[in-house]
Amino acid sequence: MNYKFHKVYIELTNICGLECSFCPTKNTKSHTMNLDFFENILIQLKPYTKDIALHVFGDPLTLSNLEKYLDLAYKHNFKVHITTTGYYLKNFDLNVFLHKAIKQINFSLNSYNKNEMNCELDEYLKPMFELCDLKLKHKIHSFINFRLWNLDEKNSEDRFNTNVFNQLSNKFNIDLSNIEYTKPKRLENQILIDFDKYFKWPNINDTEISQGYCHGLSSQIAILSNGTVVPCCLDSFGVINLGNLHNSSLKDILYSNKSISIVKGFQKNIAVEELCKKCTFKNRFTKI
Repeated sequence: MNYKFHKVYIELTNICGLECSFCPTKNTKSHTMNLDFFENILIQLKPYTKDIALHVFGDPLTLSNLEKYLDLAYKHNFKVHITTTGYYLKNFDLNVFLHKAIKQINFSLNSYNKNEMNCELDEYLKPMFELCDLKLKHKIHSFINFRLWNLDEKNSEDRFNTNVFNQLSNKFNIDLSNIEYTKPKRLENQILIDFDKYFKWPNINDTEISQGYCHGLSSQIAILSNGTVVPCCLDSFGVINLGNLHNSSLKDILYSNKSISIVKGFQKNIAVEELCKKCTFKNRFTKI
């Protein structure tokens, strides 16, 4: 077994601050990973990946000292992906997000639509647009993605999406009236709008069971804010607890019988763990 991950998700905090209707209800204690522990994780990750995503359930922008985490990532030569609702962007000096460690920032725009926000859409988008201006002005080599991962068969979010398109069209002077939902659309240099379908978070109490392939423990793992290692970023509450980095090394966790069993199962299109059996997200890439 030779692990090389495309990306490792590190949840700096499980605090989001919003209550999006498409997310599961949080059932764990609030927790934030301290800087020393974060650095220890980075050191252990070096043989396995170059890219880390600072997101599982929580929003990294709820941390006022986020720049210190970025400094550590840069010190250890990691490229950082940030996924955020963007709601807390207004609390920062936007220059923080020009950090050399950052590879891309994803703004989950449907968070605005699925919360009782105390601001208008243009006010919500304003700091994101200001960050885009800064990035372009300073010719920063990183991506900014505006995500609309809210597609469904009923086109239930068309009205909201159209409002977003109008804002983006005005900002970037681009016609989005006939936009295709099947592929990302370039708005400016390394600034895109990206689409995907709604997905269902796996729940151990679901009754539907299926087999199939998953990228968990193949191209990714996730490390929760309390140190628990799980196979993928959708196990936000640590149901498939592979071990905890407070009392085990990452190497020991990855080469445990439990981890290897999961990997070998997926290689045969078999979901070994109960939560994996009840996860429908794997249907997107199950091998035939």
